[in-house]
Amino acid sequence: MKRYEISVRPMRELKHDVSREVAAVFVDGYEKDLAFLSNNREKLVEAFQKMISPDVFFIATLEDEIVGILACSNNKNRALTIDKTILRNSFGYVKGSMAYHFMKDEFNKKLSYQDETGYIECVATTVKARSKGVSTALMRYVLANENYYRYILEVVDTNEVAYRLYKKLGFTEFERKKERFSKMKGFKHRIYMELCVYTRYKFGGPLQ
Repeated sequence: MKRYEISVRPMRELKHDVSREVAAVFVDGYEKDLAFLSNNREKLVEAFQKMISPDVFFIATLEDEIVGILACSNNKNRALTIDKTILRNSFGYVKGSMAYHFMKDEFNKKLSYQDETGYIECVATTVKARSKGVSTALMRYVLANENYYRYILEVVDTNEVAYRLYKKLGFTEFERKKERFSKMKGFKHRIYMELCVYTRYKFGGPLQ
């Protein structure tokens, strides 16, 4: 199996602004979810570029190109700050207002977790980088380098690939929540998973 040289770094450590590239990966990764807003990729990238929180994002590069992103949020800082004015200016009053209504609780709501808990969100890769270990590299980097005692994430029940990856990394499921408007959204449940740092040493040492 071919090995790819994937490099992972915190976005906050970069000396130049890569928010546009990060937003582009986000749009590619959540293309289906964002389709109701617009099919214009550039318009989506431009809007979400302005709402990214660099302090919690990590980027993966392959051959000097950003091909993956992951946000490790906390109770003080989320991955995105959803802005009603930006959405309305970018997509019109009606669509912008609807997007704000659906996304504000998803991203603007303060996490109720304690200081020592990291919340994994916005894991995405470009289309051409899929199946090359990018998401795995991002997850392993964060788990090895961030100083949280507990990590939590959520995954929808239709995303079996991501669910298997998280299980492989040591995450265990602790809750399932039935989703409202599940037919419209395309999934029935949100699955919540957790990993406590000490469990990484239970089966043969730390993650590498």
